[in-house]
Amino acid sequence: MNRHDQLLETQDLKTYFTLRGSLLRRRKYVRAVDLVSINVASGETVAVVGESGCGKTTFARTVLLLTHSTAGSIKLLGQDAVRSKEYYRNMQLVFQDPESSLDPTMRIRDIVAEPLLGLSQLTREEIDKKVTQVMNEVGLGEDVLHRVPRQLSGGQKQRVNIARAIVSEPKLVILDEPTSALDASVQAQILNLLLDLQTKHGLSYLIITHNISVAEYLSDRIYVMYAGRIVEQGFTDEVIKKPRHPYTIALLASAPIPDPSKKNLLSAEITGEPPSAIDPPPGCRFNPRCPFAKELCRIKEPSLDPLSQDRFVACHFVTETA
Repeated sequence: MNRHDQLLETQDLKTYFTLRGSLLRRRKYVRAVDLVSINVASGETVAVVGESGCGKTTFARTVLLLTHSTAGSIKLLGQDAVRSKEYYRNMQLVFQDPESSLDPTMRIRDIVAEPLLGLSQLTREEIDKKVTQVMNEVGLGEDVLHRVPRQLSGGQKQRVNIARAIVSEPKLVILDEPTSALDASVQAQILNLLLDLQTKHGLSYLIITHNISVAEYLSDRIYVMYAGRIVEQGFTDEVIKKPRHPYTIALLASAPIPDPSKKNLLSAEITGEPPSAIDPPPGCRFNPRCPFAKELCRIKEPSLDPLSQDRFVACHFVTETA
């Protein structure tokens, strides 16, 4: 991937939170995001996957500058991230919960128009025209514009969420668990809508999800996060078909698949609890739960090393998972 094609880049990004009451004693931190490097190219969809508490949502909030980073860098279109109209004109967010992310007192027209009021120089007439256009694109008619959120279904609310995110014509949209709060019958509709909008507008997506199926359906490349760190990355189809990190193997093995015969034969059950983000175990952070762990894993933390040009895995004994 050429550097000039890259839309978003993070390099060794850290987001630590200082624990209250720890300043007078030895300072302690919650290591929510720890040395995470990710890139998203123009027109590409990248997924960050992992179980709850792994740091993926904090990573998204840090990229959006809603949470301060401790160290590392964030670049959008080659420029250092700074809170500005230009930054948010190029990057928007679709929230996880369509219910709580819409102001219950506002009409749908005003909710969708809000980004244009703050980020554009359009007249009121031009804004109304743009709002009507984008509402049609997400499959909602003009009659919805005069309603309030409580008059819509969950799927309709998420379509409003998506309309609000794309109305300012951003280059990158971050999708934070975009289907987790929806009925199964509606999830496929929303995923197909996102693909249609990406084709029409040339959007790039950064998906934050614990759902492997969503990542597989939407993304071109995938980053697997565990305890604040990336443990495996590569093209989605390659990682799904042949996972190499023990955590990725276990994550895929635990995903519900209708046909039991298609379950990964190299399955590794995830036992125990995720490690403390305050006091992670020495060595590999997955070692207390890993069926392949050896003494080296408890002493030395593995680096994220290449298996090929586009495939990286952080495991001392990756040859044993081949």
